[in-house]
Amino acid sequence: MPPAENLLSLGLYAAMAIGLIAFLLIACRLIGQKTHSKFKDQPYESGVDPTGPAQPGRPVPFYLVAIFFIVFDVEVVFISSWAVAYDLLGWSGFLQILFFIVILFLGLIYLWAEGALDWSPSRQRRSATKEGR
Repeated sequence: MPPAENLLSLGLYAAMAIGLIAFLLIACRLIGQKTHSKFKDQPYESGVDPTGPAQPGRPVPFYLVAIFFIVFDVEVVFISSWAVAYDLLGWSGFLQILFFIVILFLGLIYLWAEGALDWSPSRQRRSATKEGR
């Protein structure tokens, strides 16, 4: 168990953080904008009336790239942490990381078979006709 002074400083830090958040929320409520109108909620575009949505749509492959990047980062964290401590983990650690890599490989095969990694225009047209667009 940590010494009492460590717990006291942690509690004081948490109380100050919660107090600061409460103060900022109350100040925002008191000082902030009180009324909303149709014009205040519209983006300002150099005096020109806005046309279309403020955020243009992004094609789905960009989101898939982002998700694949996050998954790849998590995989790298697990595999590199195993690589650092492989001599301490022994055979059980080796079998666990082997099981992890096999599951990742099976997931890759499944995605490949489903066509999730095929972003060619012909693939996008086929998926659009499947969805009835």
